[in-house]
Amino acid sequence: MPQPPRRPFKNATGRRPGPPAKKSASKDRGWDPVAAWYDKLVGETGSDYHRNVILPGTMKMLDPQPGESVIDICCGQGVLVKPLLEAKIASFTGVDASPRLIDSAKSRHGSDPRVSFAVVDACKPGAWANGSYDAATCLMAVHDVPDPVALFRNVAKSLKSGGRAVMVFMHPCFRIPRQSHWGWDADQKIQYRRLDAYGSPLEIQITTHPGKGTGELTTFYHRPMSELLTAIGNGGLGVVACDELYSHRRSQVGPFSKAEHRAAQEFPLFLALKVVKLG
Repeated sequence: MPQPPRRPFKNATGRRPGPPAKKSASKDRGWDPVAAWYDKLVGETGSDYHRNVILPGTMKMLDPQPGESVIDICCGQGVLVKPLLEAKIASFTGVDASPRLIDSAKSRHGSDPRVSFAVVDACKPGAWANGSYDAATCLMAVHDVPDPVALFRNVAKSLKSGGRAVMVFMHPCFRIPRQSHWGWDADQKIQYRRLDAYGSPLEIQITTHPGKGTGELTTFYHRPMSELLTAIGNGGLGVVACDELYSHRRSQVGPFSKAEHRAAQEFPLFLALKVVKLG
């Protein structure tokens, strides 16, 4: 089955995390070094998976109401702006560590008085997390940040008392770079999902443009569910709903298509969590 784009998901080499490395300027700017590639992939309306799986799942779970204020944390180029404004929210704020992605977002949506963007590190304290938002979102970024507790804490700080957030990310049980694969059982005529590792946290370097020799890397942080759920609680959030999002894609008719279709319906791509601010 085809893999969904995360932000990039190719040629990964996994290792167990060691002592924190000194951050480079490019790392401090998040996805800035690969912003042009990512903007071309996602654009204004999202990738194929955004349009057919991620955005519909997010909007259903968030259920935005007219007049609400929403902050999109790790917003990238602002793929959520249009659907949220169509839901008649009062204001949209997008924050991301990449100046280049924020520039792309501003070029598309910056003229709308209901919309604002800022360059921030979502894992660091900031005035942007000011408790003024009815709802928050964080799409395809939880597995990209080095400090999930800090991220979740800022999500909580951005919300009003009792506010809610929706986070969607690669399913940690089935989608681990270089550690999860498709296999074929010829006897049973089934496609299965093989896991080579799950319970250990992994820090995985991913080459954005394999074969081009550009040296552009991003980091994928795999964490088992127990660690993620504990980090959410330590960040001041409580999970109130969960959905597992499956691929909409189906293979061409052939000898393996029936098994591939069944596997697509049994193994989710993404995990969606709805959380509320505690206390």
